[in-house]
Amino acid sequence: MNKTIFEITKMDCPSEENLIRMKLDGISSIANLDFDIPNRKLTVFHSGQIDQVEKSVLELNLGGKKISTEQTDQTEFKENADQKKLLRTVLAINFAFFLIEITTGIISKSMGLVADSLDMLADSFVYGISLLAVGGTLTRKKRIAKLAGYFQIILAIIGFVEVLRRFLGDEKLPDFSTMIIVSIFALIANGVCLYILQKSKTKEEAHMKASMIFTSNDVIINVGVIIAGLLVNWLSSSKPDLIIGTIVFVLVIQGAFRILKLSK
Repeated sequence: MNKTIFEITKMDCPSEENLIRMKLDGISSIANLDFDIPNRKLTVFHSGQIDQVEKSVLELNLGGKKISTEQTDQTEFKENADQKKLLRTVLAINFAFFLIEITTGIISKSMGLVADSLDMLADSFVYGISLLAVGGTLTRKKRIAKLAGYFQIILAIIGFVEVLRRFLGDEKLPDFSTMIIVSIFALIANGVCLYILQKSKTKEEAHMKASMIFTSNDVIINVGVIIAGLLVNWLSSSKPDLIIGTIVFVLVIQGAFRILKLSK
């Protein structure tokens, strides 16, 4: 068994990890992939030559570069069932708050909450793709990724159109108190997710570290919606809500294109 380490400078969240897994899926010489996203490293355990793997990594245009190849005695790789259970928990929390935020966002006329709900949905897609793809064929993985990506883009476009309509129209102020209260609960939920992931973290659990980074971004968005709610009340204007909504929709679109890469 050989062990080859790659540096991948643009690998900074589970979307890139899934992209790499999809690209390398089907290469029979690969025994295991070990991702260290915080340090932008990928370790490939394989038999035979690394040429096909290296070519596939470079084709992704994620700044991949082979660092070293050496022999290793490690031949057994055991999946961590607890890790999967924790990822399912994080997925459930994210999807639950997608439902809560999109419902309260529509009722309170807050585009910030609606946009944040779609970001929660995007997170659910990333975790869901990983879990649903386990044991599945490459075709199934790509189909799931494509459907998720396009659905997310459609929702984001609808959101952009609604933001534009509200910018140009004379809309009532969103309910700032609902914005703040729901976002605080969403912030707590993401904090719980971070705690769960951090509690499970070991040196071998690179995917857990990646999930922590991914969930940390949601905390920043939650804080942004809370600030927008305070500004709506202070300025008596809906513009802060629309601005934060636009910013989050852009992030949702970016996430959708990352997911679509998985289907290629």
